[in-house]
Amino acid sequence: MKPMQQGPDGKMGPGSGAGMEQKSKKGSLRGWIGLAVFVLFAVALLYAFPQNREASLTVFSKFFIEMLTIIPGVLLIMGLFAVWVPKESITRYLGRDAGISGLALALVFGALPTGPLYAAFPLTKGLLDKGASKANMFVFLAAWACIKIPQELVELQFLGWRFTLARLATTILVIITMAFVFARVLGDRRDDAPQSM
Repeated sequence: MKPMQQGPDGKMGPGSGAGMEQKSKKGSLRGWIGLAVFVLFAVALLYAFPQNREASLTVFSKFFIEMLTIIPGVLLIMGLFAVWVPKESITRYLGRDAGISGLALALVFGALPTGPLYAAFPLTKGLLDKGASKANMFVFLAAWACIKIPQELVELQFLGWRFTLARLATTILVIITMAFVFARVLGDRRDDAPQSM
């Protein structure tokens, strides 16, 4: 039998400390390998299509600068979130047993921010690590991508309230339906996400 060790959540499990560390190293290694493959592929495309090289590098530089201005703020929020928000609260309000209120809360939290979608990914991982359900995090990401309150106000001004309400209601219905399918397919497995950034 494997010796019982204390895991990151404080629970005792067979070899949980060593297992988590090994899984973290494997996830980190896969991430670096994936990044290296992506960079090599991008360089190959630049050499294969030299006529598009300058335009591609210009777009990349603008996007990279934008990320540098946003990601530090996201990481700061994640740090404060990890320290100040207890795991029990996330599990209670956004966990598997949160029910309809958890879906509604995830929908509202996703609709409030106005930043780019990639800023939501580290926040989503932080919420998952603290016990949020994958269905609620699907709603959070989908709402971030498709429903933004400032965006809805602009849509209301240009397209009218009938169109805006119809589109918003349809979007929410589709998001919630897909969230249930998403949860059904993935279940409650938490070992398929990388353990470290």
